Amino acid sequence: MVIESTRNESVKRARALAQRKGRDEQGLHFIEGEKLVREAVVSCARFSEAFIEEGHELMAAVLTGSGADVHIVKRAVMESLTNTETPQWVCATVKTPEAALPEYYPEGLIVALDRVQDPGNLGTILRTADAMGARGLLLGEGCADPYAPKPLRASMGSVYHLPVWFGPLEGELKRLKTQGFVLVCGHLKGQSVLPRVNSRAVIVIGNESNGVSDEVAALCETYRLPMYGLAESLNASVAAGILIYELAKAMRGA
Repeated sequence: MVIESTRNESVKRARALAQRKGRDEQGLHFIEGEKLVREAVVSCARFSEAFIEEGHELMAAVLTGSGADVHIVKRAVMESLTNTETPQWVCATVKTPEAALPEYYPEGLIVALDRVQDPGNLGTILRTADAMGARGLLLGEGCADPYAPKPLRASMGSVYHLPVWFGPLEGELKRLKTQGFVLVCGHLKGQSVLPRVNSRAVIVIGNESNGVSDEVAALCETYRLPMYGLAESLNASVAAGILIYELAKAMRGA
């Protein structure tokens, strides 16, 4: 049966996921577009429901095989579901991963965020962390929700490639330090030479307006990106990209 009404119960449940309250209550998040849906399939994400326009039988079969309850919908219904002005022909609701804080963090690079509030920045940082081989993303209190629509689009599926942990940042950084991790944060008053790192390192990215808090900075080696022009600072996701790259390169001895 083709869903023609925007008041259908499945459609209303999916639309509620645009808000954090709906995501928390249902334990689900909403993804749209062929690329993000395919990334979720390849990453073995747990689907709940999927919505597809007529004429895409192969994707319907793929999503059914991935455990989704697949609904065929009219264009008007698809437009009511999605958050983009010109939506594609597929979207879905997916079980939000429950990544408990690890007893022992995995060796490698951990990216930690201190009150990063812009959804687009968060998604871009997540994608960069994935590209640079990070082992996980640690979000402190006050960060944006990585499973909101905008971060999901910005991450381009990277949210399914590495664990995302939530916890009290200061406490977790202290625990990481006891586990042999070198803590580094970007800071305007930091040293201009990247601290020496080993195979266990954390890069802390601070809030867009205020940077890393004094309490967090006190736990870290501080590093200031050299600036050769007249601009005094960079966009948070741009600065994060450079910092993550530099640290990942240093950890590999490059």
